[in-house]
Amino acid sequence: MNFTEFLEEARQDKNLHLEHLEDNVLNRGVAGARESINFLQSLRDMLAGSSTSKINVTTKWDGAPAVFAGINPKNGKFFVGTKSVFNKAPKLNYTDRDIDRNHPSGGLNEKLKVALAFLPKLGIKGVLQGDMMFTKGDIKKEQIDGEKYVTFQPNTIVYAVPEKSPLSQKMQAAQLGIVFHTSYSGRSLDTMKPSFNIDIGRLKPTKDVWFRDASFVNASGTATFTEAETKQISNILSQAGRTFQRINALVLNRISVNDKVLGEIKIFNNQMVRQGQKIRNTSTHTVNLIRYVENKLNKEILKAKRDDTKKKRQREKNEMMRLLRGAARQLIEVFNLMNSITEAKTIIIRKLQEMRQVTNTFVRTDNGFRITNPEGFVAVDKLSGGALKLVDRLEFSHQNFTAKKQWDK
Repeated sequence: MNFTEFLEEARQDKNLHLEHLEDNVLNRGVAGARESINFLQSLRDMLAGSSTSKINVTTKWDGAPAVFAGINPKNGKFFVGTKSVFNKAPKLNYTDRDIDRNHPSGGLNEKLKVALAFLPKLGIKGVLQGDMMFTKGDIKKEQIDGEKYVTFQPNTIVYAVPEKSPLSQKMQAAQLGIVFHTSYSGRSLDTMKPSFNIDIGRLKPTKDVWFRDASFVNASGTATFTEAETKQISNILSQAGRTFQRINALVLNRISVNDKVLGEIKIFNNQMVRQGQKIRNTSTHTVNLIRYVENKLNKEILKAKRDDTKKKRQREKNEMMRLLRGAARQLIEVFNLMNSITEAKTIIIRKLQEMRQVTNTFVRTDNGFRITNPEGFVAVDKLSGGALKLVDRLEFSHQNFTAKKQWDK
């Protein structure tokens, strides 16, 4: 399966969650590992200026909530909603009363009512998905490092626009701001297919809605890899290829299809991310993983009050520990491969971050503001419309757990 075919397959699902590039090794086994390496080679070629692939890069905006808006093909009515529009029993909001019933309280209720009031003015055909960046009350005027900005903070990142700029004036005049990144088409909501190649040029401009797509905007010229940088990432990818060849395909695929084992590995890895730590010694990491899983399963056995439950959990523990211990050497190589993919990904992210963006980005701390990078980027295949995300997890995910949020009081 080539990269385009892989993304076409991934595109069959709704865009409810984008996966990290390195996790593709765990999620899809041998196929995922091969795809991730090929994907990084295409991105390297793109930034080296010699790409013949059809990959496009978009900015991953840190917005919230995710909003779906458009026309229900079954009745021709305009609706707004959240990811629950694709539930088996979809929560579609045609009126304020629907919003009160489906989302009865809190900020989401208010945000959806604003969306319902003003997004119809855009003349949306089909269904669009976007991240809401602000509503009228979220816009603030703040001074950061002696500069006057208009700011908004939908989630972790504070977006700042110079107060006197034309962009700032448009945002202040709007009732809401939203970044669209996915379009859906089909004869019914449950059969709709997503596309990341979104055309907002067909939308009707209105002063009440500041909107844009997630297209990567380089406001400072073109940044490409130097010869030395291209050689560096090529060496990393060659190392990844050699590591990949050492991994037993049967063992890796067995892990990828075992939801319990896969889940525990990802939980343990994410604990490192929360602490802002890299997996430096993969042998030690593997030993600690196995110990962590064993201790966790032992606690679950002790919690069981019925003998038959205890026996069932003991059998499940024995099966999982047999798999993990038997795969220990292979897991070391899997983590080595994931490290190589992460290292190459980080070099690409750093190059993309050299390009100045439309807004400044900060993290709010107890001591004021700290400059940060955008949440990350999304690489999109122009032909298939599929995508995977490029996020520096040690930076952004750690910030997401530790940064002072706008709603922290």
